[in-house]
Amino acid sequence: MADTKIKNRTAPVLKPAKPPLHKVILLNDDYTPREFVVQLLKAEFRVPEAQAAVIMLTAHTKGACVVAVFTKEIAEEKATRATEFARSNGFPLLFSTEPEE
Repeated sequence: MADTKIKNRTAPVLKPAKPPLHKVILLNDDYTPREFVVQLLKAEFRVPEAQAAVIMLTAHTKGACVVAVFTKEIAEEKATRATEFARSNGFPLLFSTEPEE
């Protein structure tokens, strides 16, 4: 009789699914000053000034620009806070969210 070694199968390790990501989008308007947009992007999204200026100019020329990508809850919270801050300062600036493909 031959020696047969039986190896125990190890259970597969299941990784939790990554939460779906959502983009925060800055929508252009013709009323909010560029400097205010840059300051808001720096404060709420913690982007450096140079990056904030690029985001602002992209939204200005193309109509919209992705600011950042977060989990759905964080994206919605940041978009709401940024929009409400702009409104509280008298500007119609709008941020929205959408799922990332």
